[in-house]
Amino acid sequence: MTLNQLIWRNIKKNIKHYYVYIFALVFSVGLYFSFVTLQFDPAIDDASGSVKAAAAFKSGSVLLIVIVAVFLLYANTLFIKRRGKEIGLFQLIGMTKGMVFRILSLENLLLYIGSLVVGVLLGFSMSRLLMIILFKVTGVEEIATLRFSPEALIQTIIVFSAIYVLILVMNYLFIKRQSILSLFRVSSVAQQRVQKMTLLQAVIGVLGIALILFGYYLSSRLFSDLFMGNQLFLVMILILASVIVGTYLFYKGSVSFIFNSIRKRKGGYLNVNDVLSLSAIMFRMRSNSFLLTIITALSALSIALLSLSYISYYSVEKSVEKNIPYDFSMINPDHAEEFMQKLTNESIGYTEKTIDLLEFNAELSNVLTLPGVEDINAVQNSSMTVISERVVSDLDIAESEVVFINQNELTEKVIKIRAGGEIEFTGLENIYKLTLTKVSDLAILPTRITYAFPVAVVDEKIFEQMKADQQTEFSPEIPIYTGISIKDAKELVLANDVFKELELDVWAGQESKYDEKVKQKENIGVIMFIVGFLGLAFLITSGCILYFKQMDESEDEKANYTILRKLGYTQSDLLKGIQRKQLFNFGIPLVVGLLHSYFAVKSGWFFFGTEMLTPMIIVMLIYTALYSIFGILSVLNYKRVIRDSL
Repeated sequence: MTLNQLIWRNIKKNIKHYYVYIFALVFSVGLYFSFVTLQFDPAIDDASGSVKAAAAFKSGSVLLIVIVAVFLLYANTLFIKRRGKEIGLFQLIGMTKGMVFRILSLENLLLYIGSLVVGVLLGFSMSRLLMIILFKVTGVEEIATLRFSPEALIQTIIVFSAIYVLILVMNYLFIKRQSILSLFRVSSVAQQRVQKMTLLQAVIGVLGIALILFGYYLSSRLFSDLFMGNQLFLVMILILASVIVGTYLFYKGSVSFIFNSIRKRKGGYLNVNDVLSLSAIMFRMRSNSFLLTIITALSALSIALLSLSYISYYSVEKSVEKNIPYDFSMINPDHAEEFMQKLTNESIGYTEKTIDLLEFNAELSNVLTLPGVEDINAVQNSSMTVISERVVSDLDIAESEVVFINQNELTEKVIKIRAGGEIEFTGLENIYKLTLTKVSDLAILPTRITYAFPVAVVDEKIFEQMKADQQTEFSPEIPIYTGISIKDAKELVLANDVFKELELDVWAGQESKYDEKVKQKENIGVIMFIVGFLGLAFLITSGCILYFKQMDESEDEKANYTILRKLGYTQSDLLKGIQRKQLFNFGIPLVVGLLHSYFAVKSGWFFFGTEMLTPMIIVMLIYTALYSIFGILSVLNYKRVIRDSL
């Protein structure tokens, strides 16, 4: 028999193992090629305008390489261990380790070439669908075309050639280090079994849960008065270390401790379902604690990033409405007059609101605190925008009072303002001492003008006095803000085109709410798409890794199922225990990852948007549904193993 014939017969013989490995290869190639195709598609930059989408895709492709490489290397590790006896037999009949390595390398090469071709075709067919999704989330009105990218093909070949070299190195080291005897035992010693619950394990279990709860507590108080300023970074490091170490100890001892307690409550009377679920989890999860910790941590990171990006996307409408109260904002009266004249010429109906703005130095020490910061004179003695109560409806203010409006939610988390204190506004000749009676989030001026700081509203009489007393060296002119709203929403796009013709400087306070919504949707949409794609890639790869692990374990336990079948247990009896086992195997990392991501998002979600629960729940439900697919596939694989065990 020639070497080529031997390789071909090996591939056909091991097809039941190879199909999993082939799936991993095809999926990885298709995933990477479709993503890189978008990176090199010129329609991305053309459609996104100022958004440098190609640069974002390039950064995402680097992370995707890491995910795919780890996935393939792990899949290859499980596969090579499963073929340990076969490799040992090759050496028993006289083959050298070099020849065995050559056979495996050629087999891998054939699989690689075939998977690369199929994966590229799959990725090419998926690229248009991904383009449609990208255009949808960014709100870009473009037609997604199917375009084959030679650059993406070359990059894909280079990346997977490098991964192939890493696989060859891994296989070479595995064959070199293993003796013939160890090759026949490699699959049987792959799992560590624990026969007795020790006091140390119980302590580790309690400590793991305690560390996780401690990390959750710190994250819930992260941006409170307790931790601010210089302490913030150290607390973040402490949270990360506490949760990661706690998660490792949770898998190392907590799971066994909890299930052992359940088993003791049963008084030693365990049915077959308990043996196949509780006992199996106790003995297996401890040996897989490091792998499960990595999967849980990265799952939590993926869910958290997906949630935060979706929170930003979900909140675009509300945040823009909050930050820009009117359809168009003008700080220059001449520009405002010119714009309104053009609207009139185009027969576009509109309403306007004109607001005089004063800038006064305010002493805020009696009403403002910045937790964790000792020297805050620059904040407590800062300039404030002052307006008259006349331009704010339903607001009646006494001459001795002042009300703060335009309170920004993000600023509120960092700067604490309390009503009841006295504020001093310093003018050219007088000091105006007013009592702060109320702090409101009512928005009347754009955030770009107020810099996310509250606006002071005073009595009309006091405002006129302050207007005459404003320090000219501090603000030589009294700016006038003009807010313009379009009466008919159908004419907003036409009005926006008229606004663009003026070519005004946005940073000088001239802005369009419509343009801002479009720009934010494009920016956040691209980020959400890339984060979502990478999160989906990790979800599938981590789910596949757990699935491969369960396939490996099912083969190891096949002899046990044979014995149980001979004792009279039916396939249905065994399958009930297996279903409970898989519920724990896939459910525990999922639930822990969801909890980690919830507390991570909850600690700082307000930096990204205006609403947390709805977008986060949507992300978690989608992630859970997709993740559950691998648990179902694992149960089906066990069902096949149980059926074939007798």
